[in-house]
Amino acid sequence: MTIAIVGATGLVGRTMIQVLEERDIHVDRLVLLASKRTAGSEMMYKGEKYHVGELTERSFEGIDIALFSAGGSVSRMYAPIAAAAGCVVIDNSSTWRMDENVPLVVPEVNASDATSHHGIIANPNCSTIQLVVALKPLHDAFGLKRVLVSTYQSPSGAGQNGVDQLKTEEAGGTVSNGIAPFPIAHNTVFHQFAGDAAITEEEAKMQRETKRILHLEDLAIAVTCVRVPVLGGHGESVAVELDRVVTVDNVRAVLQTAPGIVLLDDPSANVYPTTQQAEGKDEVFVGRIRKDPSCENGILLWVVADNLRKGAATNAVQILESIVSHAH
Repeated sequence: MTIAIVGATGLVGRTMIQVLEERDIHVDRLVLLASKRTAGSEMMYKGEKYHVGELTERSFEGIDIALFSAGGSVSRMYAPIAAAAGCVVIDNSSTWRMDENVPLVVPEVNASDATSHHGIIANPNCSTIQLVVALKPLHDAFGLKRVLVSTYQSPSGAGQNGVDQLKTEEAGGTVSNGIAPFPIAHNTVFHQFAGDAAITEEEAKMQRETKRILHLEDLAIAVTCVRVPVLGGHGESVAVELDRVVTVDNVRAVLQTAPGIVLLDDPSANVYPTTQQAEGKDEVFVGRIRKDPSCENGILLWVVADNLRKGAATNAVQILESIVSHAH
């Protein structure tokens, strides 16, 4: 199997290489691709040096699967070219996520959707991924009626630029071309707003993608997305209203055995998920489970995951594993 990583030198691209190595994916040939600016550099994989080639229209001949993490414009141009060459594209940008001909996949939630691809599979938004991993078992067991989410997102979700801005500001420096119009360090900021709308692009993505992945087009969901000055992962405060009467113990029992979830829920002993605990991990961590007194059948959750891993690179590699296992 020949695998290519497009955007190999970026923050998520480097994490994809790391995850491929950690999960010991069988790779006969690895092809690393990037823009002209970073092509020519060398990267390590399983103790060997790999040359980073420049992405061109001829880059996909002989490639079986390509993991894309090079931004929307690159995906829009090159994903169809790769698919036409017989390569399966797993794309981390937002470009194809709402295309009805492109499955949007989180393996713990809707792995079977990946089998209906036409050469391109979309990797969801990082915040959406950890949310739906937690929501799917609750929906299966109790039925989802309404979901309210507030996010606490690392600036690493904006790539290396976000990490650099936070570190520069924490060191007392100034940033001229940051990811937000305000400082990130010691602050909270919103994502980019969607044109003239009162909603941000990130909030719109989470609402649309959650409905699509769960196959719940009529789900009542509202989202507020906030960047906070932390590295290591995203946190989410989630309020769910369920169709059936439940207890906290019922919810814990369901989540305890759900795929991809680690339950950390003993507040009296200070056991609950933190972004530092999630950093470098592939699971979604859930805790602070309690009744919501403001509505009938309401439950409150705290959901944390490493946005570069489960929120991006690991989920893409898991999709790769899923389609390879289905092919065999």
